[in-house]
Amino acid sequence: MMAMGGAIGTGIFKGSAETVTLAGPGVILTYVFAGLLLLVVMGAIAEMALVYPNTNMKGFIHRAFGKRVSFVVGWMYCIMWLAVCVIEVVVAGSFLQYWFPSIPLWALSLVCTAFVIGINMMNVKNYGEFEFWFAGIKITMIILFIILGACILFGLIPSNESNYLQNFTGHGGFFPNGWTSIFAALLIVMYSYGGSELIGVTVNEAKDAERILPKVIKSFIWRIILFYTLPILVICGLIPWNQISDQSSPFVQVLSMAGLQGAAHIMNFILITAVLSAANSGLYGCTRMLHSLAAGGEAPKSFGQVTSKGVPFYSLMFSAAVLVGGSMIAFFAQDRVFTLLMAFPGFVVSLVWISVTLAQIKLRPSYPSLPSFRIWGYPYISGFTALTLSVITVIFMFNESHRPSVITCLLTIGILITISIVKFREKEPAVKEEEAVL
Repeated sequence: MMAMGGAIGTGIFKGSAETVTLAGPGVILTYVFAGLLLLVVMGAIAEMALVYPNTNMKGFIHRAFGKRVSFVVGWMYCIMWLAVCVIEVVVAGSFLQYWFPSIPLWALSLVCTAFVIGINMMNVKNYGEFEFWFAGIKITMIILFIILGACILFGLIPSNESNYLQNFTGHGGFFPNGWTSIFAALLIVMYSYGGSELIGVTVNEAKDAERILPKVIKSFIWRIILFYTLPILVICGLIPWNQISDQSSPFVQVLSMAGLQGAAHIMNFILITAVLSAANSGLYGCTRMLHSLAAGGEAPKSFGQVTSKGVPFYSLMFSAAVLVGGSMIAFFAQDRVFTLLMAFPGFVVSLVWISVTLAQIKLRPSYPSLPSFRIWGYPYISGFTALTLSVITVIFMFNESHRPSVITCLLTIGILITISIVKFREKEPAVKEEEAVL
């Protein structure tokens, strides 16, 4: 549910308007293709987790490529989630302004920040229980939306139109902007799926991971694809793709079409829940990655200290300070901050996924024993996934509209590489099997 909370957020509730505008109804194939790439990444995490117990995602990368690479990837992952969390709490504050227009955005954003930090102060059991219900609200909303939309599509709920199914092929066809448009939307879909790899960060705190992890990943990936593709099918069926407004959520437009009273208020509540849940999961992932970096000597030692509840206190306080500062910066320059912060999610998600697949390719020949769960088609499927993700990243880098974002990302990576070269000058010893890894 944590990974679902991280992956199902504004990307589906609001970002779906942009993906449909780019590719029309054919965007369904984009979500399915990205889901298949995600399946390989998640499978690689599960496979390595079974071979190397008590090792998280950064630990796998460390084993495969050493401290310098794991240092860069680990810190980029933390920066990504801090950027996303700042965006989410500010967006949550803007949604709250719908009900409290007289309260300034920065104040509402700080309230959301305090709320998310308070949840992360709980022990992992209570936190997990809270996130279970938190993520459950928006998942329930998606299921109800699919059922309601299907009833309208097939005439079980009367409406003004008689044949909605023609919207899939009308208005320019299934690929109105050409079949290549499904790749143009891939960057946004990758960002939407980002957060799924949180399973690779939380694996250390799961009980009986060897038994449950393969089952969780197999069921999770299909749920992600269904929770994205079915709502998109409903939206494209009920509303012509070229009439979907980016000014409001497509979900609101469909609910309004169904004649549901108070649709805007219901959807506003769901959106607030969605972004706070994503921020909640992201803050958890960031603090655990900082704790892992500290354990490996790649971050200040204080970040590795935990409370009696098992919470990495100083990692959380550092993240909290960034969230508070980000909320205040957004108060002064909201649009420019968003442009820079949104650079990280899609770019870093691709970077992390590439690192995971390459780590699996490199490590499998050296496994002490083959696990019960393995990715089939090794090394070709893993290699194809890494190559595809690399091509997506290159396309992102050469997209003119993303130039400020790309420059920001590359500068950050350059700084981290420089620090890693200075910090880890000595040749590191080989990782021993019995060593307690990160």
